[in-house]
Order: sequence, then C-alpha cells, then structure tokens
Amino acid sequence: MLQNHNMQKFYITTAIDYVNGKPHLGHVLEKVQADVMARYKRLNGNDVFFLTGTDEHGAKISRAAKDAKKPVSEFVDKNAKAFEELWQDMNISHDYFIRTTNKTRHWPVVKRVWHGLEKNGDIYKKEYGGLYCYGHEAFVTQKDLNKSGECEIHGQKPEAIQEENYFFKLSKYTKQIKAIIKRGEMKIVPKERENEILRLLERGLEDISFSRPRKDLKWGIPVPGDKTQTIYVWADALTNYISALGWKEKDDAKFKKYWPADVHVIGKDILRFHAAIWPAMLLSLGIQLPKKIFVHGFINIEGKKMSKSLGNIVDPRDVMNEYGVDAFRHYLLTEIMPTRDGDFSNEKFKARYNGDLASGLGNFMARIVGLGERHLKKPLKSAISPATKVQIEKRWKAYSKYMEEMKFADAIKETYALISYGDKRINDVKLWELAQNDKKRFEAELSDVATILANVAWMLHPMVPASSQKIFGQLVIKPDSKVNWSFKMKKGDPLFPRLE
Repeated sequence: MLQNHNMQKFYITTAIDYVNGKPHLGHVLEKVQADVMARYKRLNGNDVFFLTGTDEHGAKISRAAKDAKKPVSEFVDKNAKAFEELWQDMNISHDYFIRTTNKTRHWPVVKRVWHGLEKNGDIYKKEYGGLYCYGHEAFVTQKDLNKSGECEIHGQKPEAIQEENYFFKLSKYTKQIKAIIKRGEMKIVPKERENEILRLLERGLEDISFSRPRKDLKWGIPVPGDKTQTIYVWADALTNYISALGWKEKDDAKFKKYWPADVHVIGKDILRFHAAIWPAMLLSLGIQLPKKIFVHGFINIEGKKMSKSLGNIVDPRDVMNEYGVDAFRHYLLTEIMPTRDGDFSNEKFKARYNGDLASGLGNFMARIVGLGERHLKKPLKSAISPATKVQIEKRWKAYSKYMEEMKFADAIKETYALISYGDKRINDVKLWELAQNDKKRFEAELSDVATILANVAWMLHPMVPASSQKIFGQLVIKPDSKVNWSFKMKKGDPLFPRLE
C-alpha cells in the first residue's frame, strides 16, 4: 500500500507552453506525465505544488499575431485560454497556471531577477552580430544547423542580426554547473541527456544575449532602467518557476516552503536552457538549484515527425472526444516510454485500448461487480488469502519504485500483473459456480478478488483518475479509505466499452 509519509513538500513544474499556436500532442504528453507524478505524491501524503502555464512574449508571438491579423494581447489571451481549458478537460490537477503576461505576479519578479543579476556584475552591454532562430527564440551557431544551414528542429534558416544588447555572463558559471551535475546535486534524467549537457559544459558556455532592442521587439518586459531594450524571452520565461511562488515578494511564504523545485519536467529541445542558463541565473542570485530535470522525448505520428507541411498534426481534442480522457492518458503513459521519442497511431491506440482497458481492467471489474451485485445479500468485509497478500505487497513495492523513478509504463505493468492474477483466481476457483453452491467460500473468494480490484484502482488513480473513481463507485467504497473496505457492489456503465 502507499506509505503516508510526514507532509514533505513536493514542487513539480512543466515547461510553460508557447502560445504562438494551439496545443498539440507533445504538450499533452508532458502535462500528463507531470500530473501523474503530482497525483502519486499527493496519495503518498506529500504537500504538492504543481505548476504549469504559458509563455507569451517574444518575436515569434508578435509575428504569429500579425499573421493572424489580431492585436497581440487578444491573440495571446485566446491561445492561453485554449491551453488552460484543455488542461481542465484532460483532468490535469495543477495548483497554479502562470502567464508571463501577468503584470502583478510575474513581471515584478522578472525585474527583480534582472536587478539581482546586474547587482552581481553578471549583466553587461555590447554590440553583437549573430544568427537568430525565431523557432527557438535564441541565437544559434553554425554547429546548431544542418547541411542546408537550417535549424535541425524548426527546419528554417536563422536570420543574421546585428545589434547592441545586454549580455549575461553565462561563461562564468560553466565549471560550477558541471561540478554540481557531476556531484548529483542537480540530477538530469535520463543519463544520455545528462551526458549531452556535460559535453556542452566541457566545450565551455559562452555569454548569452539577454535583451533585444525595443524597436525590434516591443512585445515583452522592458529592461529596468533602459526603455530601449526588451528582456530576452528566455530570461523572462525561466523566471516563472520562482515568480509563481512569489520570490522576494512581501509574502514569500510559498517560495520559502516549496523551493527548490523537486522536478522540472521538460522536452529535450529546451534542455540547454534549463540545465545551463537557468542554473547560472540561480547561482548568480544565490538561489538553490532544482533537484531534478526530467526530460521527455517527442511524439511522432505513425513514424513521421509532426509537421504542418505534412498535415499530420493531431488535435488532442479529437483524440479525447473519440476515446475519452482516461484512455488518452493511458495511451501516452504506456505506449510512449517516458524519456524516449514515441509514436501515436490510431491502430496502436485501438489495440492498446481493447487489450489493456476493455479486456483487461474493464472486464476484470465487470466480472467481480456483476457477481457481487447478483449474489451478495449484505456488505462484504475486505479479507484476503495469504497468497493474495504476498502478490499485492510485491506489486505495490515494484510499483512504488517505478513511480519514484517516473517509469510510468513499468508501474502500470505491475497493476496489470495484479489483474491477471485476479482473473486467474476467478477462473481457478470457478467463482460463478461457488455463487450457486458454496456461499461461504464464494464470499471469501469474492472478497479476495474485490480487494485486488480496490488496490488496482488505487494504483491506477494517478494515471486514470476518473476511471479509478468509477471503480470505487461500483465497489461502493470510499476512495479515501485505503484499508478495511466493506464492499456493496453496484454495477454501472462499462468502464471501457470495446472499440470495434
């Protein structure tokens, strides 16, 4: 069973989504992964703060608004709302939704960060010429480009820019960041992403442009004390992790309570910003570094990269409406390995749905609740055989280990092993026959498998929260009681009707 530890804090964040377009599958994968972790930690008795939000400044946004023929503030409001509503409908349990256009919560902290970096001698002004990739909202070098001179990720050529900007002394922190990562004080998962960052640090970090001329970029936070410059979008965006907690506000109790972040959940394309630039900013400000950066991969569509030109962008709402929220969450967690690139296809979705959810979990519940509703005259006390107790404890132990490591597919496999054990038990004792001719043994065996089902519902709660509640509902037990259940059994709609 879950251990109720003393109320340890757990602060988990996702990347804030860029609102130049609508949410896509990659956004959903990341939020679901973080949500599973947040829910699991809450079940474990942790005091959780789960943050997500939107990144709303930068050149790419003002260009997208211009293309859409909309005032930029109206454009970002509309898109931010699309993200916020999708997370609500996907059952994402975040505690706060931060928007970088928020002038009361976010802006003051960004300005305070700037002053802090300046005070510590880490900001200076200089003339700069370089290649700017609008996809990344970052300056890139030749080694970041492919043979055709295009950005590998965004497939577009960067623009040559010559301007006077403020710079951040990133190079100064190379050795320190490298030592911190090597000592394991800021873990980067998986190992190959850690190696990738260590290779970058090995070559040495270069100072980074931390502003753009206001005449070229009006949409953003002005540099304090210099109205001719706009703060670089990444310096503004990364600050969200502490602005949401009110760093150095009059009431900064949240910051004191929840910082440092226990996990930043991000995509592999923004690793450099989170594992090099962000730690350097924090070191300059004397703020503790995040404990872990968890890096997920990308989602391909039927083996091909998602792209507008291929016309293979899948709208998350279509998937949700067709298969249901929990089936969608389940697919992302089982079919896509947490730290690798994964594939989305309707065929795989249907196979996974019919196999695991309809024939597996849904069928197991229907068998137990059906027999219980028909043959039970009074509530049934939860009791298990020694063999079942061993099984349940073994599966919980493995499940908890996988969850701590954020290996969601492996954790889910443990629940399916329990379901298989329970199904075999029903068949071996011919539970339906016992219902007719041995009432006492029927009740003992039914209690055994119903207790397995209740444990499965608990284990799957972080992944498929609504279905987990439905299982508790059909067993007629309180979800917040974790032991000593008394089952009444009331059959409802099928949990996951088979897809034809």
